[in-house]
Amino acid sequence: YEVVRDAYDNCITVCNMENVDPLGIHTGESIVVAPSQTLSNREYNLLRTTAINVIRHFGVVGECNIQYALNPHSEEYYIIEVNARLSRSSALASKATGYPLAYVAAKLALGIPLPQIKNSVTGVTTACFEPSLDYCVVKIPRWDLSKFSRVSTKIGSSMKSVGEVMAIGRKFEEAFQKALRMVDEN
Repeated sequence: YEVVRDAYDNCITVCNMENVDPLGIHTGESIVVAPSQTLSNREYNLLRTTAINVIRHFGVVGECNIQYALNPHSEEYYIIEVNARLSRSSALASKATGYPLAYVAAKLALGIPLPQIKNSVTGVTTACFEPSLDYCVVKIPRWDLSKFSRVSTKIGSSMKSVGEVMAIGRKFEEAFQKALRMVDEN
């Protein structure tokens, strides 16, 4: 979950994303989907509420991303990472939603409240409006394993990808197929 909070305790979630690969695979090596496709409404709201509670608990003013491990057979979850900074995930969330995370984070650092920050992308709304996606975004990493001749070709907790592609579609299948076509240069 990508979350922003201002100095007046206004919080919104900008984007929730889901790694297709299991826990233990570096996020940069994983296929990522936004918005999450397998969460029930209850799970979505549980993790959203937790993300807002986390950013408030740590007193973060600005942008923060919270990564979870959720048991798909229960509502048991673990917070596996909290990044109180812009990251690769933030860049993907910003591209996927059109929400200018870096711009908003800079304004928040200056003490400007979310309702007073004009969304530089829409030009109409303010930064306190949560993006709502009626489409699906898929990110797939790109590898050039010939560059790493003495390194294992298995994906794991260390990042070996040299880039990524992002595709947008009305449904997961469409976005996934578009992304797959872009991964191979040929």
